[in-house]
Amino acid sequence: MNQKLKENISESLSAVLPITITVLVISVFLVPMEIGTFAMFLVGAVMLIFGMGFFQLGTEISMTPLGEGIGVQLSKSKKIILLILSVFIIGAVITIAEPDLQVLADQMPAIPSNLLVWIVAVGVGICLPLAVLRILFKINLSLLLMILYFIVILLSFLTPNDFVPVAFDSGGATTGPITVPFILALGVGIASVRSDKNASDDSFGLVAISSVGPILAVLLLGIFFRPTDTPYTPVEFLHVATTQDVMHEFMLELPHYAKEVAISILPIGLLFLIFQLVSRRYHHRQSVRMIIGFLYTYIGLVLFLTGVSIGFAPVGSLLGSELAASKYKWLLIPIGMLIGYFIVKAEPAIQVLNHQVDNVTGGSIAASSMNACLSIGVAISVGLAMLRAITGISIYWIIIPGYLIALLLSRFVPKIFIGIAFDSGGVASGPMTSTFLLPLCIGVSESLGGNIMADAFGVVALVALTPLIAVQIMGLIYKRKAAVALRNAVLASEDLNEIEEWEDSDDV
Repeated sequence: MNQKLKENISESLSAVLPITITVLVISVFLVPMEIGTFAMFLVGAVMLIFGMGFFQLGTEISMTPLGEGIGVQLSKSKKIILLILSVFIIGAVITIAEPDLQVLADQMPAIPSNLLVWIVAVGVGICLPLAVLRILFKINLSLLLMILYFIVILLSFLTPNDFVPVAFDSGGATTGPITVPFILALGVGIASVRSDKNASDDSFGLVAISSVGPILAVLLLGIFFRPTDTPYTPVEFLHVATTQDVMHEFMLELPHYAKEVAISILPIGLLFLIFQLVSRRYHHRQSVRMIIGFLYTYIGLVLFLTGVSIGFAPVGSLLGSELAASKYKWLLIPIGMLIGYFIVKAEPAIQVLNHQVDNVTGGSIAASSMNACLSIGVAISVGLAMLRAITGISIYWIIIPGYLIALLLSRFVPKIFIGIAFDSGGVASGPMTSTFLLPLCIGVSESLGGNIMADAFGVVALVALTPLIAVQIMGLIYKRKAAVALRNAVLASEDLNEIEEWEDSDDV
């Protein structure tokens, strides 16, 4: 077996094992499960581990080079209209290909799945060129995000309440395992053409701006579209008696996800083919390597999506409904926080972001620090989502203060942390959130007789929100430690003027 693949599978094991143990403990002490249900969960966990391993290796040798290559070529274009049109098409195509969005759309009552996917694709297609132009023309990311989220908050007051959580969830679900590696690499490629000192800082932020497009698009849809009364279709529980039944169920569903992922990967493959024919950027050996990378990515996504959809989604729904119906329903908040803390590490695109951050910053922002920040942030998110599902608190009371705090912090942290923070929010809310945490919240809401659209949907949005604050707080700590280290170094040379000049500079 490829040594790199072994390392990736080992990383995946360490990411998936904690959430598996957590669910096992809950099933023993609080929510007893049938052996068949838990066996399905365990097989799903194994598929997650191998799926994440293949996916990470595949994106590293295919999606990342392709995104960077396209970014470099686009940034050399002197025709702005052609650049905008090209990026719009790329943004819309990769969004339609995003399986995470399809998972969310399939669970959405009232809005036809295809309509939601196309509306979200248009939203990304409009905002991704804006993100690219920001890098090329050196527009301040914090200021641009403030303007965009001001428009979002304004539109949210004009949209029916049931649409608001759905809109924010769409923004989080758009940035999944297909779009994130490509968009992150696209940003690095575009920024690499610039030779100024802030180029690496500006390479982040494309995911952040792209995530706003779907929110705006769905909010506008809510203003003009009259939803149908289609009821929510609950997650189906598969009753299995033997290990052979377990494997039969997974093998029965595997072709469905193999076809779905093939449809998702095909547009990216065609994009690679067209780009290679036009630019001749990659030599023969590198092209073969990238094709193998696409195959790894395909295998990884098939295993991952089959595992979470068949093994994890029913368990999430079961835990939510059973705990909500019991006298221990308030335990959902700490249990949700514990699940959130561990589950974010199992998101396939998280490791892609961490490696990207490590490469761009030369290791100064460690993957362990990023993991800790994201885990804490998502733990708080899921705790708040459980509180909403139990009490029916409006999402406005969390989303608006949350984004105001995040945008305010962006005026005080180093530039690179702004892009990383807002990118990490979209990356954290991936398929694990859509296929485990969302059914968990829906199960709670259904059991308590709540409004699913208003109370359960919104968990993806909350998972996308708190990392923005957590990572920027890490940025403030980083800034403070750097200031203390420099002060000590300068004091040793008795050059106090250098301290004052540095503290007043824009680089901190």
